[in-house]
Amino acid sequence: MPSIDSMTLQEKIANTIRCLAIDGVQKANSGHPGMPMGCAEFATVLWSQFLRHNPRNPGWADRDRFVLSAGHGSMLLYSALHLNGYDVGMQDLKSFRQWESRTPGHPERGCLPGVETTTGPLGQGFANGVGMALAEAMLAARFNRHGIRIVDHYTYGIVGDGDLMEGVSAEAASLAGHLKLHKLIYFFDSNQITIEGSTALATSEDVRRRFESYLWHVQEVDGHDFEALDEAIKLAKDFRAAPSLIIGRTHIGKGSPGKQDSASCHGSPLGEEEVLRTKENLGWPQEQFFVPDDVRDFFQGRLEEMEQAEEQWLSSLQALFEKEPRLEEDWTHWQSRSFDGDLLESMPAFRDDDKMATRVASGKVIEAIAPEIRNLVGGSADLAPSNMTMIKGADAIGPGIFSGRNLHFGVREHGMGGVLNGMGLHGGLIPYGGTFLVFADYMRPAIRMAAMSGVPVIYVFTHDSIFVGEDGPTHQPVEHLLSLRAIPNLTVIRPADALETAGAWAVALRRRTGPTALVLSRQKLPVLNGGLADGADLHPQDGVTHGAYILQRERGESPRLILIATGSETHLALEACNLLGEAGRYVRVVSMPSCELFEAQPAGYREAVLPATSTNRLVIEAAVTLGWERYAGATGKVIGIDRFGASAPYTVLAEQFGFTGQHVAEVARTML
Repeated sequence: MPSIDSMTLQEKIANTIRCLAIDGVQKANSGHPGMPMGCAEFATVLWSQFLRHNPRNPGWADRDRFVLSAGHGSMLLYSALHLNGYDVGMQDLKSFRQWESRTPGHPERGCLPGVETTTGPLGQGFANGVGMALAEAMLAARFNRHGIRIVDHYTYGIVGDGDLMEGVSAEAASLAGHLKLHKLIYFFDSNQITIEGSTALATSEDVRRRFESYLWHVQEVDGHDFEALDEAIKLAKDFRAAPSLIIGRTHIGKGSPGKQDSASCHGSPLGEEEVLRTKENLGWPQEQFFVPDDVRDFFQGRLEEMEQAEEQWLSSLQALFEKEPRLEEDWTHWQSRSFDGDLLESMPAFRDDDKMATRVASGKVIEAIAPEIRNLVGGSADLAPSNMTMIKGADAIGPGIFSGRNLHFGVREHGMGGVLNGMGLHGGLIPYGGTFLVFADYMRPAIRMAAMSGVPVIYVFTHDSIFVGEDGPTHQPVEHLLSLRAIPNLTVIRPADALETAGAWAVALRRRTGPTALVLSRQKLPVLNGGLADGADLHPQDGVTHGAYILQRERGESPRLILIATGSETHLALEACNLLGEAGRYVRVVSMPSCELFEAQPAGYREAVLPATSTNRLVIEAAVTLGWERYAGATGKVIGIDRFGASAPYTVLAEQFGFTGQHVAEVARTML
């Protein structure tokens, strides 16, 4: 039977992490103790010897990143942060999973310093880490000059069997291997146990061969052998041609006499009796939340070491700026996501006689602002010619080549979403990614995580309605706008023309607290009366920032009918007013590109646009009608499409589904 006095310092650190996790889960009577118990040795080696960070400045730009993709093992991360001197107190560990606790069941960005990303849905953290490593490589290509490396850090992570089963990890791993992101090092907690039991119930794959086929550098070690883990991490850092996967053969619930290697310790507390038996088996004191003095002393010394590392980095940063002063301005702007001047002034000018799809207008906006916002980077899931997402004149990112700005994500929407999140979380770059709106479903989990984590990424969703046309209902989104609007903290903007598209980009670029989805048309659309319709209160570019605005005002004290429309259907509302003749004089047209932005406006503004007394309202949008009752009201109507589309030219679809000015006018007459 071991005793604490006979343990090496590494063994003490590992058992400290292991037992803090046990105690936290047991006190909460909820959680996942098995993974932290099985990965304690890897966490010990990484956090005590390799991870370069500064707990007294958690936002240090050149820190190593650590991603706990297996987020159910959150007590491992919380325990490591506590020991390393972050602002994570013992009371935080004791309040694990409780109301208003800073230590939720799965790590959430913003709850604690040192938590780099929100994880829990398996595979998401894996993809985030790929994005972080990609951001590091791109920033290094820009700022490492004159032999001075001010961007020089690694992304480490712990992934589990569940992470590797989820498809998003396959997409992200394939991209990482292709790009040769050698500063990405993952430890695979290969304990061969999931919730239902042995992994053999559902998979027989050879993970090593799988990742070697992705062009990763792969090692296999005993996940509880300190020396083997130390050597594996050193080899991974020395291998500069590929990302690394260290397959650690581990025992879930290591040290528990009754539950080691059992699915019963994956997602349930050990139980009070088993906790006592486990600590006895480990030679550990029975005291709850016990931390040996020499463990605390060790991490205190490492804390001072890390502060010195950042001070040295700051000296290097200053030396670089002295050699090349312009880099200081770029570094400041890139890190703060700030811009010089008014964004709208950088936007292209769209003439009165212009008629273009909003996807084309978006491409022109990117072309115009890219020279001014040099850290704007992005691409598409193999749809760039259709999404108009390439930055003209800029190079593409490729295997080992990171000085460009254009990203080729391949046909990997979900992986793209997770990678974009990692890039946004890393900082320094403004990432965007494009695909068809109908394929937003493929990346919805990553969009949700971006919204939850407050990551300011930009989605360029084109081909926004049944007006995709001949490709048919498989490619025609109808329910997608509603489903995206249902995600909290996601701003969805569906502009009506080129001017609103420019305004939408300005909103997205300024946003700091969450993602923005730009929803753009395939078909050509006219400019809104040169930007100022009769009686309009705001220019369309400015109107977008308000979410909704009066595009055409009624003649009289109050409107007899309000037409509310988004995107391409806004033009139908204006056309209908003209067709109504004299009756159209009493109709107000409201363009509502973004419900979220409108709801964020002061109550007075919202009342001015949609007066509560004006209950006669007609909404027009080529999508499902569900959700629009919020604005149509009990007595209003919605012209939408509550079925899947059809394969035909888009002009035929417009006629058949009632999306014509004539049909809108007919419905309006009945309401007038």
